[in-house]
Amino acid sequence: MATVSLKTRVYKNRHAYYFILPTLLGMLLIHFVPMVQAVYMSFLGLNQNTIGLYLAAPFVGFEHYKDILFNPDSLIRISGLSEAARNTFIYTIVVTFGTIFVGLIVALMLNRKFKGVAVFRTLFILSWVVPQYVTGLLWNFMWQRDVGIVNYILVNVTGLLNEKPFWLIGPNTLWAIIIPTIWRGWPFNMIMLLAGLQNIPETYYDAAKIDGASTLQQFRYITWPLLKPVWAILIFFGLIFNVYSFNIVYMMFGLGAGYPGEWGDLLMTNIFRATFSAWRYGAGAAACVILMILMITIVLIWDRIFQDEITVQK
Repeated sequence: MATVSLKTRVYKNRHAYYFILPTLLGMLLIHFVPMVQAVYMSFLGLNQNTIGLYLAAPFVGFEHYKDILFNPDSLIRISGLSEAARNTFIYTIVVTFGTIFVGLIVALMLNRKFKGVAVFRTLFILSWVVPQYVTGLLWNFMWQRDVGIVNYILVNVTGLLNEKPFWLIGPNTLWAIIIPTIWRGWPFNMIMLLAGLQNIPETYYDAAKIDGASTLQQFRYITWPLLKPVWAILIFFGLIFNVYSFNIVYMMFGLGAGYPGEWGDLLMTNIFRATFSAWRYGAGAAACVILMILMITIVLIWDRIFQDEITVQK
């Protein structure tokens, strides 16, 4: 078969290209241009003293990258960045797999036929409908030590604890961020996993029951493998969304003016303060570029691992 040239293929599909051209131009304007500008800013000594020069600020080359990666004692290094990276790693792993775990449990429950299942499906989605800003404010009140409902339930109602702990200060801070994020995010995973469960043919389970497979064996050898295209995508989106989490922390700790401390600070809130509160635009841009490169690497690794699951078979 003769190979069709690129020019011929483009001409043949020219009407499709005409339709996607506005979207392509918009993507270039919204994503590519700011990204290039951020990379360029990371090579500049752009701070409170040179902000008036903007892109004409003094060129410092890779100084910001060297300080962030190799010089923790540098005075121009972003303060608390390593602690924020540690917190973000823990936060991302726990939230990503926590939302999948909770979503899967509820999806398995709702995949059964019982009276009122549609009502329960609707009710379980409500926390996902709540905006992230509202989630941050809501849980800020709930975590209050003396008047918060969480401590009231743990101490006064259930008696699980003898005294009321601090949630917004100290080592518990990260859990005070993780739990609301899982609370808000698991319904989306539940919907996706429930859709995957309903696409698994019932005949597979019937055959497994005839062979004497237990419920656990059915889940291990039928449900979980056939759900792999779904949970692989959920891991992909979870890693990206959670690494860049910002809104819940921003609202929970005083609209960004409050500092969650070394136990609760995330990369996005840390870089945000360094960039817009301390006027460290060049260093903030460099930190964002490093994070972008890291996420691209993770995406490439994920694509390599799950390539067969996301490839459409023709």
